[in-house]
Amino acid sequence: MIRPVPDASNQFYLDHINLLRQSYERLTGKTFRPSGLTGVALAQAVYEAPYVVVSHGIEPDPIFNYANLTAQKLFEFPWVEFCQLPSRQSAELPNQTERQQLLDTVSRQGFIENYQGIRIAKGGGRFWIKNVTVWNLYDGEGIYRGQGAIYSDWENIVEKL
Repeated sequence: MIRPVPDASNQFYLDHINLLRQSYERLTGKTFRPSGLTGVALAQAVYEAPYVVVSHGIEPDPIFNYANLTAQKLFEFPWVEFCQLPSRQSAELPNQTERQQLLDTVSRQGFIENYQGIRIAKGGGRFWIKNVTVWNLYDGEGIYRGQGAIYSDWENIVEKL
């Protein structure tokens, strides 16, 4: 079932944002941005933030289950399509092995910082993502719930003719 677009009626998925925030802070020892906000104000700020926040679930071929507005714009997928997309498809086929190695490292270590890699938008445009933090998501009982990523640095790749 596809979850509706985040808005006030679903509290901008506050429970999911809390999962992202608590896992991030516990694993990295850093404050999840933006600091100083809580509750629905935090969830709305993350959804509308000028940086990318995404996560995927625990399916055998993990599916994105969250993408803020900046991620939707960068990858050119509206919420409904983004949340049906296997996360591996955010990278081109030749880059999927490298991406999987990253995710395997995160699974073992809990998180990784300063990752960079090439991703592809729906329309075929390619871009570098840089200074990415990827971390495991664990609920309050310590059950693994997926992985999240946050970054504010990306650069379009201009194809030379």
